[in-house]
Formats: sequence, structure tokens, C-alpha cells
Amino acid sequence: MSKVIRLADVVETIPDGATLMIGGFLAVGAPLRLIGELVRQGRKDLTIIVNDTNRAGLGVGRLIAARAVRKVVASHVGTNADTQRQLLAGEIEVELVPQGTLAERIRAGGVGLGGILTPTGVGTLVEDGKPVIEVGGRRFLLETPLRADFALIAAKHADHKGNLDYALTARNFNPLMAMAADTVIAEAQDIVPVGCIPPDQIVTPGVLVDHLVAKEQSHG
Repeated sequence: MSKVIRLADVVETIPDGATLMIGGFLAVGAPLRLIGELVRQGRKDLTIIVNDTNRAGLGVGRLIAARAVRKVVASHVGTNADTQRQLLAGEIEVELVPQGTLAERIRAGGVGLGGILTPTGVGTLVEDGKPVIEVGGRRFLLETPLRADFALIAAKHADHKGNLDYALTARNFNPLMAMAADTVIAEAQDIVPVGCIPPDQIVTPGVLVDHLVAKEQSHG
């Protein structure tokens, strides 16, 4: 059974106030059509779990500019002046997480772990309020898993059953996020018949993908 759905229809299932994981690294590998439709439909009060907030007006930066976001969980926001302005004005909440820790917290959420132990942040502000566990004479922070209501991911190819592959560094956070959300929505550059993606090139199996955004004609 095909998982293909119209862009507008699938975005309508995402309510205001939802928690979203959004793939991409400075918009490389980001689901740009899904982001654009969230802006068009005027979604508000979102919590987004992302590597970064891109640049003003680009990728996730469009959600920031539209003031659609209440909270950001990210490894950095330094490339987006809009995010910085809203943070300083108290209009948006930002939780900064070291990049490797962010990836591992998402992975933990996807595979059902109760948390991860990491030395990153020990003895810094990152440690404040977190359990510290000693193992073999070393101190580690216990970091909790991350999960989301929806994961919005981008792939190079998809087939009609939702099997996905990725191009080069566009792979980034997408496969991890596809494991760590209640509902996974994917957009792909190309949708191909089942069997066209070699089995050993499938990174995200279709069983993890709930919806696949249809390719639609662009006007103008």
C-alpha cells in the first residue's frame, strides 16, 4: 500500500504546539517543502529539535522568522540572527545541547534507552541540574532521551512503501530522527517504484515511515 500523501493534507495533521524533529545541517538534508507548508498554514507554538536553526529565511529559519516556534533544542543558533534576537527578547526558549550529545539523545529515544552517559559538559554550565555518575573513576553526565510527536525528514529517493536512501552528508540527522518520533513524515527528491532502491542502499526502512509527501507540480 502506497504511503504517498498530498503535502497540504499531511501538514494539516500537525497541530499547534507539537514537538517536531526536523532533519538537516544548515539546511542540507532539510525537508524544505514541509517547512514551507508549516509556514503557509500558520502553525504556532512549536517545539523543534534540530541541529541548528539555519540562516534567516532559509530552511528552519523560515519557521523562526514566522514566529512559529516556542522552543528550540539545538546544538547551536549562531548562524541565525532572528533566533538570537527572539532569544534575547524572551520570545523564544533555546536549549543548547552539544552536537554529539544531541545525536546520541535522539538515538537513545529511537532505540528505547533510558539515557546516555557522556563526559561532554562535565565541569561546565551543561552539568547544572543533571545527574553525575562515576564509572571507572571518571565522571559522566546522564543525558535523557529525546523523542518527538513528528519527525520531518528529507531523503534522496523513496519508494511507495516509504523505503529511503540519502545523498552524502544530507544523511546527517535524518535516519536517527526517523526512529525517534511517533509519526514520521518524509519528503524525497524522487519517488521511485518499489525495487528500484537496492536493498543494501536503504538506510531508513519503510516500516518506520508513516507518510511520504507526494511530488506535486510547481507553478511559477
